[in-house]
Amino acid sequence: MRKKILVIDDNNELNQVIAQGLRRKGFQVFSATRGREGLKLAFETQPDLVVLDIMMPEMDGWQTCERLREISDIPIIFLTAKTSQDDIIRGFQLGVDDYVTKPFSLRELELRVCAVLKRAEAQKSKAVKLYDDGTLKIDLESQQVYREEQIVHLTPTEFRLLSCLVRHKGSLVPHEYLLTEVWSTSHLDAMSSLALYISYLRKKLEEDPREPRYIRTEWGVGYWFAPQNGSDHQGNTAG
Repeated sequence: MRKKILVIDDNNELNQVIAQGLRRKGFQVFSATRGREGLKLAFETQPDLVVLDIMMPEMDGWQTCERLREISDIPIIFLTAKTSQDDIIRGFQLGVDDYVTKPFSLRELELRVCAVLKRAEAQKSKAVKLYDDGTLKIDLESQQVYREEQIVHLTPTEFRLLSCLVRHKGSLVPHEYLLTEVWSTSHLDAMSSLALYISYLRKKLEEDPREPRYIRTEWGVGYWFAPQNGSDHQGNTAG
């Protein structure tokens, strides 16, 4: 699957140049010229990385970055003319992964995008091997699931779906991504299968499937796995 990049920059000409360059490298690129527009696109498209300008009207890059970090740990590269030590420290404190200082070459940006994506993939593959909150235990390596120390028997499809949600725990996973990962299709006519298997998982994992704690719904968009004992995703519905 092609990696998705979201470019947020109010300079329309530069935005288009960046987007065209990244598309030539095989990325799927989405563009926004305002912070609020970028946040909406981030929610809708679930990109793998955001290229974010700092100096923008209405909602600047600092504010946009803060909002992104409230909903996701997606990698972010700042585009900036600000090179002071305080600005750089502020960015890293907000969770920015890298800086590209203006003016820059498109080649430099492409190399940094690839490097940040590579690091993110490596961290993701290392980070999520086991989920255990004392009640529910999910071992992604052994493919074993336990609830209150009792083994939970899952079908291969159920486990693939659960594994995808857990690997992205705390982050919204869109319907299309789940369909591609679990059923190797992005056709929305398979949505009924996705909803059905979500219900199967809830029946096996949740104390009350009608009021799920773990597998949450973002209506019309996707699902997310909510870690207990301190969820790191603030969803707006639990149904």
